[in-house]
Amino acid sequence: MNPSYWLEYAWLDTHVEPGVLVTTENGHITEVRKDVATSPSGAVPLRGLTLPGLANTHSHAFHRALRGTVQVGSGTFWTWREIMYSVADRLTPDTYHQLARAVYAEMALAGITVVGEFHYLHHAPGGARYADPNAMGEALIAAADDAGIRITLLDTAYVSSGFGEPPGRHQLRFSDGTTDAWAERASALKGAPHARIGAAIHSVRAVPARQLGTVAQWAEARQAPLHVHLSEQTAENEACARAHGRTPARLLADHGVLGPRTTGVHNTHLTDADIHLIGTTGTGTCMCPTTERDLADGIGPAPALQSAGSPLSLGTDSHAMIDVLEEARALELNERLRTHRRGHWTAASLLRAASPDGYAALGWPEGGALTPGALADLTTVALDTVRTAGPAPRLAAEAAVFAATSADIRHTVVAARQVVKDGTHTTVPDPATALTAAITALDD
Repeated sequence: MNPSYWLEYAWLDTHVEPGVLVTTENGHITEVRKDVATSPSGAVPLRGLTLPGLANTHSHAFHRALRGTVQVGSGTFWTWREIMYSVADRLTPDTYHQLARAVYAEMALAGITVVGEFHYLHHAPGGARYADPNAMGEALIAAADDAGIRITLLDTAYVSSGFGEPPGRHQLRFSDGTTDAWAERASALKGAPHARIGAAIHSVRAVPARQLGTVAQWAEARQAPLHVHLSEQTAENEACARAHGRTPARLLADHGVLGPRTTGVHNTHLTDADIHLIGTTGTGTCMCPTTERDLADGIGPAPALQSAGSPLSLGTDSHAMIDVLEEARALELNERLRTHRRGHWTAASLLRAASPDGYAALGWPEGGALTPGALADLTTVALDTVRTAGPAPRLAAEAAVFAATSADIRHTVVAARQVVKDGTHTTVPDPATALTAAITALDD
């Protein structure tokens, strides 16, 4: 089937357009017709403001099980990490599939149509290989399919616990031993219509400098996206300086990691030289403001990075909440707090980070636009809720970015198929119950 959708209001990159008819074929947009005042017979009406599908550029699906638990007491990123390890220790391919299916359904309800899954939970506890060495990654690919969203599986190299240190007890299931062994395993992963395969370097502390090039070359040979956690913590920067006499960004550049298909996740604690290096190489930046504030990471230099040439995208990372609209406004509001000045980005700029630039960072450059030839991925924000009601339709984008939440997502369409209709997931009957069951099962 090749459904058509009538959009009450559509965001066409620069402005809100009323009455737009979108026709599709084979999961792509074939025509965008303006001045269609009412929904034609046979078209599916989407009432509200329809945006290109939202891209969640950085996810660790299993972190969703931490929500609430890690809000008890105080601590730092490093104490949070110990709780995270305890959850990772309890997952199997079956339980991970059930958890991820529910998490990705929550994403669909939040208007997310593609996710970048930064996947390093490869093996059984203690490091033993499953009969299928990619059982955990394949569970994630299947979970995304079940939930009706696209996925880029960013299979992650994670070799050491720190500079020159072997993996710790919890990290044995993350590690393939060497990046050559990682590359052999990752090469067996297969994509699908809804799934593409990319690569990730967990961090400069988790992959020895002499092995960074192996991952970069693997991604280059496949023209695949390559992501890396970069300078999230000052302690990592200090350890890198002691081990290598340079910053993490400089170390990555020296080993061929930076470039237009690479995205640095967080990019929080950077020098001016780092910012210049990231920008001039065209390396992207994925900001995850809700996680960065939850973990007390700090506020990264997003305006300077973008000005230097680094495209910005957004991720929900640890899933303290799953709401890309909140990530977008937090990018702006963080800067307001830091600089005491308003208006660093327009709603249009923030929507570019939330959709087309996220799609591009995940290796889906044909997504993130309401134009012929683009992927038929759509997200509709209700304009009649207590949060969004009131502004004139021409200000619907501003209302969506600065007032709406994931609870205001009315419809989600992926590859021309309606995954969320009137706020209800069409294939996962009760995502909240599924989340409760999947997370509770980890305590058994």
